[in-house]
Amino acid sequence: MPRTANTYDTFTAIAEPKRRELIEKLIGQELSVNELVQKTQWSQPMVSKHLSVLKAAGLVTERRSGRHRFYSVRAEKLQPIQIWVRQFERHWIRQFDQLDEYLSEIQKKDEIR
Repeated sequence: MPRTANTYDTFTAIAEPKRRELIEKLIGQELSVNELVQKTQWSQPMVSKHLSVLKAAGLVTERRSGRHRFYSVRAEKLQPIQIWVRQFERHWIRQFDQLDEYLSEIQKKDEIR
């Protein structure tokens, strides 16, 4: 039975461009909500809303320090996407190989003329 996608699914969570942008901002660093607001120029409620979805999907972790919350990416949770995309890499490589062969044939024909 197929699984119903929800906001807790990795693929669904990163389908939203704003959430992908937050992940990009967090790569390799831990940032507070206020720092993310500054970096994105979004409202605090918007940043918090998208962070809560990413957290529920397991893509970010939250650390509290006093009144502040700090977030960081759990890159290992993005691995299912990498695995899924890898199947298309084989297709793209075949397509590029075919294009290379075609261009080589055209080049040979031009050299003969």
